[in-house]
Amino acid sequence: MKILITGSEGQLGSELTEVLKDMRSDLGPIPEVYRHADIICVDIGTLDISDNNALNEFRAMHEDDSFDLILHCAAMTNVDACESDHEAALKGNAVGAGNIARFAKNQDAKLVHISTDYVFDGKSSSPYVEWDITGPANAYGKSKLLGEKYVQANCDRSFIVRTSWLYGETGNNFVKTIRKIAAEKESITVVHDQVGNPTYTNDLADHILKIGAGEAYGIYHVTGNGVCSWYEFAKEIVRLSGLKCEVVPVSAEEFPRPAPRPAFSAMDHVMLRMTVGDEMRPWQEALAAFIEKIS
Repeated sequence: MKILITGSEGQLGSELTEVLKDMRSDLGPIPEVYRHADIICVDIGTLDISDNNALNEFRAMHEDDSFDLILHCAAMTNVDACESDHEAALKGNAVGAGNIARFAKNQDAKLVHISTDYVFDGKSSSPYVEWDITGPANAYGKSKLLGEKYVQANCDRSFIVRTSWLYGETGNNFVKTIRKIAAEKESITVVHDQVGNPTYTNDLADHILKIGAGEAYGIYHVTGNGVCSWYEFAKEIVRLSGLKCEVVPVSAEEFPRPAPRPAFSAMDHVMLRMTVGDEMRPWQEALAAFIEKIS
C-alpha cells in the first residue's frame, strides 16, 4: 500500500505516521493491510496543496506508482487567525481540500479528510450526530464546512472525519499550555460555558486507520468519549499532573476571543459504532495515559 499524509508535521499527521510505522496504537494493532506500507509525508514546506501547480508537479513526480490512501490532515487551524484573514482560511481549509480531493480521484485513491466540531452552531443540548444540520459560527468552521463539500463533490471514495479539542505529543495544545501555566501560577481562569469532547491524537489515529481500511464512505464523528467544559478539562489536567494550581471558572463573555466559539459542540459516534466500532477511550482515561507518557 502507498499512503500520502498531508500536514505530516502537525499533531495528527505526526501521530498517524508513528502509528503506521509501529503498526499499533495505544489501543492495539492496526489493520494488517498497512504492514510494509510506503508512506510519503508532506507539509506546507514541501507541498502547498492549495497551489494547483505544485500539486501537478508532485503528481508528475509520482506518476509511476499511484497512491492507495490519502490522509489529509493539512489545514489552517488557528481559529482566531481565520477570523481576521478569510482568504487564508478559504485557501487552507477549502481550496486545498478540493485540490487534494481531485488528486485522490485522479489517483483512484481513498481519501480521509479531517474536519471539525466547529461546523456546528453550538446551540444543541445533546451531542451532534452525523446527519445534524450544520451552521458554523466562525470563519474557521465555515471554511472547514466548505472543505467538506468540496471533498464530497470531487472524490466519491472519501471519508470525512470530524473531531475536536485535539492534543498529542507534537506541537502546542491545550493540555501542554495548561500544564505550563499551572506550574508557574497559583491560579488560572478557564472558560466553563463551552462544552465539547477532548480527543487524544493516538486514539484518533487508530480509528482513522480502521476507517481508511474499509469502504464505508461518508461522514464520521470521532472524538474522546464523554463531554466536559474547558474548565473541567483544565481541572483534570492539573489534577493528573500533580500541580497545586487553582482552576477558576469564568464565562466566555469574560474571556473574549476574536472568533466566536460554539457553546456546545460535543459529538456522538453513530457512524463509528455502525462500522468499525467505537473504541475511543473516555476522555479522562485517554488524558491520563497521555500525561503519563509525557511526564
